[in-house]
Amino acid sequence: MSVAAAGRQWRLTRAADLEELWDAMTADPHNFEDERLPYWTELWPSSVALAGWLAARQEEIAGRVCLDLGCGLGLTALVGQWLGARVTAVDYEEAALHFASRNAALNGVTQPCWALMDWRRPAVRARSMARIWGGDIMYEKRFVAPVLRFLEHALAPDGAAWVAEPGRSVYEAFLHALHCGGWQGRRVHTARVEPLYAQPVPVTVQVWEIRRRAD
Repeated sequence: MSVAAAGRQWRLTRAADLEELWDAMTADPHNFEDERLPYWTELWPSSVALAGWLAARQEEIAGRVCLDLGCGLGLTALVGQWLGARVTAVDYEEAALHFASRNAALNGVTQPCWALMDWRRPAVRARSMARIWGGDIMYEKRFVAPVLRFLEHALAPDGAAWVAEPGRSVYEAFLHALHCGGWQGRRVHTARVEPLYAQPVPVTVQVWEIRRRAD
């Protein structure tokens, strides 16, 4: 598939038979217990909106150590790397990283550092990331606490995280947890993403910037 983002066209390859992949993974009840569902196979509108935001913040990320949390097919990791950031891109699924790496080669982008990682068990150096970003990662309430713990561990003291989300109700719980946990969040960007393949209508996506609250 091809998508316009950050001022250029991106070609993305993904699993050929998505229905077969979903059937295979959902047949195993353990995949439900451990959230191992193949959401990574889709390109979500939040990723396209986040890619545009990264392009607008190129001076802020170029040359800096950044992390893409839940990179999926790799679009925002590739955009960040192309814009000059030193990107580590992590996902819970090895297959996602395989396709993301192929997409880097397909688009002539230097490979980010791809890492298989569970955000509940951070495998990055403490407070080392100048910027962390993720597209539509807050789609279940149970992710709120683990994501906040990950940010606390990985984000540099003066760093910022950018989370793109399409208006899911669970995000209100995340904002509440931010406020109670010594963080501040503010909406910095709103984008209308046109339909992507099977997506029937445009989607409005908001990008939030998260920082530690100043004492």
